Amino acid sequence: MVNPERFLADLHKLRSFGASGVGKGVVRPAYSDADLAARDWLGAQMRDAGLDVQTDGMGNLFGLAEGRSLLLGSHSDSQPEGGWLDGALGVIAALEVARSSRESGGPPVSVVSFQDEEGRFGVTTGSAVWAGHLKQTDADALTDHTGVSLAHARAGLGRRVTGPVDTGRFTGFIEMHIEQGPTLDSSGDRIGVVTDIVGIRDMRVTFEGEQNHAGTTPMHLRRDAFQALAAFSTGLSDRFRNIVTPQTVWTIGHVSLHPNASSIVPGRVVFSMQWRDAQSDRLARMETVIRALADEIAEARGLTVSFGPMLGLDPVAMDAALRACLEDAAEKEAPGAWRMMPSGALHDATNVAALMPVAMVFVPSIGGISHAFEEDTAEPDLVCGLRVLARAAGLG
Repeated sequence: MVNPERFLADLHKLRSFGASGVGKGVVRPAYSDADLAARDWLGAQMRDAGLDVQTDGMGNLFGLAEGRSLLLGSHSDSQPEGGWLDGALGVIAALEVARSSRESGGPPVSVVSFQDEEGRFGVTTGSAVWAGHLKQTDADALTDHTGVSLAHARAGLGRRVTGPVDTGRFTGFIEMHIEQGPTLDSSGDRIGVVTDIVGIRDMRVTFEGEQNHAGTTPMHLRRDAFQALAAFSTGLSDRFRNIVTPQTVWTIGHVSLHPNASSIVPGRVVFSMQWRDAQSDRLARMETVIRALADEIAEARGLTVSFGPMLGLDPVAMDAALRACLEDAAEKEAPGAWRMMPSGALHDATNVAALMPVAMVFVPSIGGISHAFEEDTAEPDLVCGLRVLARAAGLG
């Protein structure tokens, strides 16, 4: 069976790459020095476990068992201010299950740490390219919020790249993850078996107005890009009122204002617009509203509006057979203390579902907090999740 002490030690070691010094926080964005160092360390652990280490052109890191195998894993990059478990938990749990299976003569298990799941350049970019959802040439043209292109960033992989990894060598994919929400923590349940993953849409919107003097330009003559953004943000809730459900969410999460000076009427604003829902048709209706509202505001205020490329993924249901394995394992490891639940967060499993059967298992997030330095999970719950994953993979 698995070794909980070794698993927790490895999890804490991975946290040391990009450790923030604040709580258990981590700053390990995709392709950063900390990210590449973490991948080098992970590769060494996979090699020591007897796995064949391969890195594809995107930087997706694989530890491959011989022949066809079940694939386990997640991602090891972080948000700009992230926690120590988001993604990392799934990678280290996969490593421990694969290592323990080899030690005990169990079934073949492979491991993956996908690259750029957290969206420095797009939406789950590494697994999207691997799964064929996004062409490498299109991915390379993506830029982060500072203007760095993905092509430039992945050039830093250098000799780490060994070549493509055949998607057909895997029988299925299971991803273990923290919930990143309050459901399990509030209910006292220790395990969540995911039923489906919501869909997501993400694009940048730009309002172009006129930069001018803040003291001499009359209010009625201003073509203020920020005021356009403010009107857009305020108007969305009303326009969405008859479309969305209580589970639908939308976020303006990143704003770049130019020239961003106190005495200048801003002439341009670029902002991210992201929305999520479990129904593809609702996502499409929301897009129509977003574009129409932005056009109306631009016309009324004498601005122009433009839209960046649409990124996103459709909702995905988990594979019934793999899910049943997780349900059986959850009842054995946490009898009466687990539940079936949807995932409101996006995961690499969404992309991989286009290639093979996929399933996901959650452990609680204390206080429902994630994408923050305060993110944490009780260690007994981490170990419980590991044991559920191992059972579902055929160990025990």
